Amino acid sequence: MSLELINHSPDLKKLRDEGYDLEVRAGYLLIRDVPYVNSSKEVKRGILVSTLTLAGDVTTRPDNHVIHFSGDCPCREDGAEIGQIKSSSGKCVLAGVTIDHTFSAKPQPSGNYNDYYAKITTYVAILSGYAKAIDPTVSAKNFPVIEPGKDESVFNYIDTASSRAEIDLVTKKLELENIAIVGLGGTGSYVLDLTVKTPVKEIHLFDGDELLQHNAFRSPGAPSIDELRAKPRKAAYLKNLYSKMHRGIVDHEAYVGPDNVEELRTMKFVFLCLDHGPAKKMIVEKLQEFGVPFVDVGMGVNQNDGMLGGILRVTTGTSVKHNHVGTRIPFAEGDEHNEYANNIQIADLNALNAALAVIKWKKLFCFYRDLEHEHHSTYTTDGNIINNEDRS
Repeated sequence: MSLELINHSPDLKKLRDEGYDLEVRAGYLLIRDVPYVNSSKEVKRGILVSTLTLAGDVTTRPDNHVIHFSGDCPCREDGAEIGQIKSSSGKCVLAGVTIDHTFSAKPQPSGNYNDYYAKITTYVAILSGYAKAIDPTVSAKNFPVIEPGKDESVFNYIDTASSRAEIDLVTKKLELENIAIVGLGGTGSYVLDLTVKTPVKEIHLFDGDELLQHNAFRSPGAPSIDELRAKPRKAAYLKNLYSKMHRGIVDHEAYVGPDNVEELRTMKFVFLCLDHGPAKKMIVEKLQEFGVPFVDVGMGVNQNDGMLGGILRVTTGTSVKHNHVGTRIPFAEGDEHNEYANNIQIADLNALNAALAVIKWKKLFCFYRDLEHEHHSTYTTDGNIINNEDRS
């Protein structure tokens, strides 16, 4: 299937977004899984095949009103043929599909369909209407899994969520060459969970840790006990998990240090999700030297009177503003005054911290509207308070 043709043709895109199983092949449009009734009053599934008229990589008005069908002779619910649309019967092969019948349902008053959406839905309604009289639950809108060609998408199956919401052009703003996530603990793994659903071409993962039992309770997903016993590296484990969806995940089974920090120079954006202050300081200084924008996250959760309270932090550094990071990001190791250094982590707070960081990233690349241009924000659990500071 040509994703480019479907995405550029509103009528085909609408059919796909509504859940029809369509394919473009050898100059024909195929609609699979269309319910109909056979002469034995059984509900069956067939394939509609239409010629496809194009102007470059976009559909134009259909060149005729007839359509071909692969299947038994369609009937009414009582088993009688639908004579009004039957044009001819006889086997031939079109686009690799064996055709059994040809139908003619000329629209009035023009005699021509305006587009392929109108043509296809007309024939589907005629055939499936009689099938619904027998089984009201049948539908041609079955939302099949759609696999793009190797070079057509970063995903193993196409992003129909964006197309259904009609935000394709906005989503394209996130088609960056690469981003990096440094640290794959609770927050970093949730950052990955969110960014794999974007069209970034490569997502680089940096972490030298093993996946251990406590990680399972503050990260997305649910590793099995056998997977935990194997103690895989976090980067490799998460790459294997999320490569089921995204083709561009690159794992680096190492911490970022002086020997490999240069690998971040070519990144278009970096998420810093590590706790070690001195290492973070070195990375931040290098990112500023490289001119690479970044977001650093932090979390401080305390226990008082048998309840937890905490603050989540998202600090952003860009070429426009970065003179605040030295006072906003804690770099010291074991600093007792560092309110973000406590090691209590809860999955929902990790997820929220990651979501706030990803939202800020999307703001920077104009996916979301950004009225304040804050470069430092905090969320306090008590009162659901969000403070935005260090505006550019």
